[in-house]
Amino acid sequence: MVSSSAVSVEQYLEQLEPQRARDVTKLRQLCLEHLPAGLEEAMNWGMIAYQVPFSVVEKTYNNQPLLYAAIASQKQYISLYLMSIYAFDGAREKFESDWKASGKNLNVGKACIRFKNLDAAPLDVIQRALGQVTVDEYVARYLEVRGSARKMKN
Repeated sequence: MVSSSAVSVEQYLEQLEPQRARDVTKLRQLCLEHLPAGLEEAMNWGMIAYQVPFSVVEKTYNNQPLLYAAIASQKQYISLYLMSIYAFDGAREKFESDWKASGKNLNVGKACIRFKNLDAAPLDVIQRALGQVTVDEYVARYLEVRGSARKMKN
């Protein structure tokens, strides 16, 4: 499943083969338990998205809620998008260093980590990364990169 048309997380999980559904469900639970408060879980971009509500950031470059993290089931692997840490060089470097130190293979894209199943992922490293950046810090960084809060309101 590259991009799902599911309208709910439950429907998304039902569309997965059983082992993949177990892994994605466990990863989802990790996200729900360790992501910072203030995010909403939704189906967006064909994946399970953890996003900053429009009530916090009204205008974004793509008119979509600001993505903080996401989980996607691809054909050959699970993708975990951690936009939060990839917005901060130090956080990204620490995460990647910790992952490599776990002895597990690190397969990264621009802002995603790919792994075949949860046995191939150091869950303790993921858990630490999920709560490493607060929503306020992430939004401030987004606004800084996009220009300024004033420019975003115009």
